[in-house]
Amino acid sequence: MINSGSNQFSLSRQKKRPLILDGAMGSLLQQSGVPSDKRLWTTMANMEYPDIVLSVHKSYISAGANIITTNTFRTNPAALSGLLPDMQEELLRSAVRLAKIARKSLPVLIAGSNAPAEDCYQRERKISSKELKINHYNHIEKLMINGVDFILNETQSHSDEIEIICNYCSDNSIPFVLSFYLDKDLKLLSGESMEEMLPKVMEHDPLAIGINCISPSVFNSIKKNFGYNWGYYLNCGSGNPEDLVIKCGFTPGEYSEIVRDSLELAPSFIGACCGSGPEHIKKIKEVLDDNN
Repeated sequence: MINSGSNQFSLSRQKKRPLILDGAMGSLLQQSGVPSDKRLWTTMANMEYPDIVLSVHKSYISAGANIITTNTFRTNPAALSGLLPDMQEELLRSAVRLAKIARKSLPVLIAGSNAPAEDCYQRERKISSKELKINHYNHIEKLMINGVDFILNETQSHSDEIEIICNYCSDNSIPFVLSFYLDKDLKLLSGESMEEMLPKVMEHDPLAIGINCISPSVFNSIKKNFGYNWGYYLNCGSGNPEDLVIKCGFTPGEYSEIVRDSLELAPSFIGACCGSGPEHIKKIKEVLDDNN
């Protein structure tokens, strides 16, 4: 299945119809009563509430998602260090298994979520370069061994971390997407602009470039046709993005207008991020169906 991700992303541009990525996992689990932790988020749900995780995946597939994302945003070694380091294998394996059960034999891709080693909105690095490498090498390798179709390196906002991820994936022929998180000044948290980083990432031949977890207003400031596979999934939450409890801030209808306006820029994939749900994904599908 490894090559399927590359083929489908390529076909999406030829067909001029973006693939549909799923929406948020954590906020939906919260709404179902699953407890979350500031450091581990909803990682424990893979073992303690597997039926609910499975239900979320199925709901996104029913809504029209072509890609579902594993609940592995915080199964990386750095996040589990000092808390549950011995449970990583089981937590990660369970997450991928649930996504596979939800997919069944449907033509749906499974993206292995690989988040920043530390908190997504953390500007100052607290772990060493060596620890960063160990973290990403370990997490990406385990996701691939367990059978994801490609690695979705999401909410990435530090140049050193991006370089480590890109080098490892390209050196090991691992299909991957690199998705940026930018602040309101359109900068990575490490200070570089997206324009500075794009050539360095593209040298490694990613399946696509992404932008995620940014607000629609920030997205409107950077919207462009990049000329190659690219996509986005925006923050639909209300309030501070660092809030532990996330509520919807953009209705599915409001989000569909953003999607409609973006189609002239030829995105290869479109999904939704924090605060979204299956209804947002359903609206994306309706927009794409209307556009064909």
